[in-house]
This record gives sequence, structure tokens and C-alpha cells, in this order.
Amino acid sequence: MVDDDPALCRSLRFLLETEGWPVCLFDSAEAFLDALGTQPAPSQPCCLLLDIRMPAMSGLELQQVLRNRGFDAPILFMTGHADVSMAVQAMKCGACDFIEKPFNDQAVLDAVAGAVRRCADMLDGAHRRDTARAALSHLSPREQEVAHLVARGQPNKLIAAELGISEKTVHIHRQHVMEKAGVSSAAELARLFLRVDPGALD
Repeated sequence: MVDDDPALCRSLRFLLETEGWPVCLFDSAEAFLDALGTQPAPSQPCCLLLDIRMPAMSGLELQQVLRNRGFDAPILFMTGHADVSMAVQAMKCGACDFIEKPFNDQAVLDAVAGAVRRCADMLDGAHRRDTARAALSHLSPREQEVAHLVARGQPNKLIAAELGISEKTVHIHRQHVMEKAGVSSAAELARLFLRVDPGALD
């Protein structure tokens, strides 16, 4: 949580910790960035509660710095009534949600729970993508070509014609692809490609 109002921070910390959420407090954007260091992305499900108006660096400016760094933890902006238009702009720039002061306790808890779930989904997707990329990285250039065509549903005969090799060679490459990628069907292979790049089979 990043906010320069100590009383508000204590109140929200008590609320969140009562529900079992661990909380780290920072009284400025600069303090948060110092603590963050060079960490490129969240390593566990979390979210950032961020005041939109702060002295020195504002919440919107911090959001931009984090985006430029590739740190994409979900951000929940805390706003006063006059800041709603700013919060809408923040959401256009990737913020997860905003909550208005004075806070409704349940609204805060629901927003945090939703943001943490979103982060968990993001981390799970990143893990699946990295695992798929690692599996495909073991393929030789020719195996990559064969794998891509297999994943698109091409039969061996058409793959052989397209690559100018024999069907027997395609069959051998296909076997190697399946073994190296740890899959047993063209559908599973297609899923690997799509995890790495949703447009890979277009």
C-alpha cells in the first residue's frame, strides 16, 4: 500500500490483516520504488493499493514508472470524489480498479480479493507460457518447422510436400518433436504453441 496518510494506512492495514492479507506500507512512491529495487515482476499473487494524489511523485506517475519497468501487479487506486476522472484515466492505462474515499470496508476487501485473483491468474499464465517455451526450445530448426505444421493440423504428406522432404523423414521428425516437447498429439502440440504466442498458428 502506498499512501502518505498514516491514519488511513493504519486503518486499511488493520482491515486487510484482519482478513488474513499481509500488508506492506509505504508513505511515498519513492519509498516503494526503493523497496522494489530491480524486481521486474511480482513473484507471488499480490496487488498494489495506491493513492492517486501524493506529494512529489503522484500515483499516476508511479503507475507509469511501473509500466515502463514491466512490473505488472494489479493496481487499485484510492481516490477522493474529485479524483474519479483521474482514476478512469488510470484504468485506461492498465489499473485494475479504483475505490473511493471514504471506503466501504467490504468494497475494499472485494476489490483486493479480485485483484489478487487476477494476479494469480497472470502468474499461472506466465508459468504455463515459460514451460511451453522451454519445451519448444529443445527442437532443432527443422523440427520447429515440422512441429508448426503438425500443430496446424497438416498431415505428413502435405508437410513433406511443403518442406521438400520425404514422408518418412517427416514421420521421424514428428516422433522427435513429440518426444522432446513431451506431448502425445497434435492438439497438445498446438496448445504449446498457443501458450507461447496466441497468434502462432494463424
